[in-house]
Amino acid sequence: MKTAKAAVLHKPFDLRTEEVEVREPEDEEVMIRIKAVGICGSDIHFYKEGKIGKFVVEKPLILGHEASGEIVEVGKTVKERRIGDRVAIEPGIPCRKCEFCKKGKYNLCPDMKFLSCPPYDGFFVEYAVVPWDFTFPLPSTVSFEEGAMVEPLSVGMQAAKRSGVSAGDTVAILGAGPIGLCTLQVAKAFGASPIIITDVVPSRLALAEKMGATYTINAKEEDVVKRINELTHGRGVDVTFECAGQTATTQITPYITKPGGIITLVGVTSEEVYPMPMLEIAHMRELDVRGVFRYANVHSLTVKLLEEGKLDAKPLITHSFSLEQTKEALEFVDKNKDKVIKAVIKP
Repeated sequence: MKTAKAAVLHKPFDLRTEEVEVREPEDEEVMIRIKAVGICGSDIHFYKEGKIGKFVVEKPLILGHEASGEIVEVGKTVKERRIGDRVAIEPGIPCRKCEFCKKGKYNLCPDMKFLSCPPYDGFFVEYAVVPWDFTFPLPSTVSFEEGAMVEPLSVGMQAAKRSGVSAGDTVAILGAGPIGLCTLQVAKAFGASPIIITDVVPSRLALAEKMGATYTINAKEEDVVKRINELTHGRGVDVTFECAGQTATTQITPYITKPGGIITLVGVTSEEVYPMPMLEIAHMRELDVRGVFRYANVHSLTVKLLEEGKLDAKPLITHSFSLEQTKEALEFVDKNKDKVIKAVIKP
């Protein structure tokens, strides 16, 4: 059995670089030499707290789910992938048999194995084995680092598809963190205009402007509701994306969205959002509220738009670390949210 170097979380703040076993691929699987892995906010939560909601680290765990790499072995029946293929990886492996999987909504599968979420190991490791059909070939014009950004960009893609955003729609994006910026790119690729984005970090707003935002609003300096209504002449936007995962931003969504518009909840709050004016949302203004949970059937489209230049992952990547520096990287990202958009681990 092959061994590989990995960054293994044993308990909160206890992450060690050590050798782990890597099993051989089964018939429908491939082994991938991991080349780049983005650090997600969930990795920070697991590192600091050892849990996210009901998911608790109870045994040593390899984090990291935003990954790309090169195929080095293929299972006996795999014909669609070859050794040497450069691929992005979709980390959520569903059961393929339940009603949600059958309907194509496999992100809702109750038996999902999401790699890097306890108890399933992720990709802060030199080699990993995954089903071949959850790998997506990367064109030669897309680097491994950019390939690792396919996963967060796919969250933005799922958000855009769930919202039904289309050409000419006015959009507000609350939060210019990694997911907000990914949603911005996809909304722009879908033809939305104008696009308004908010945050409290000036550097993120500056990057959002470079990436195509029509208007930026610093929520520390301006009244977001008042400003968005000024920009839309009191109408409100067609589609609002809540990407900050904050109670305060979620609560203002009804007041910036036009009657009959769409509120799309992308960010995950750490608590229940209360109060919310449900009478006004549902009855008086017929607002649709749509949730986004990970993604389904969007990775191929994300890669295609990257290849065509309609999405650009390069501006998202601000820092790079080696596998041995994973602990340092997690702490750096946690303490420098004003400087980091995406940090990448390169095994």
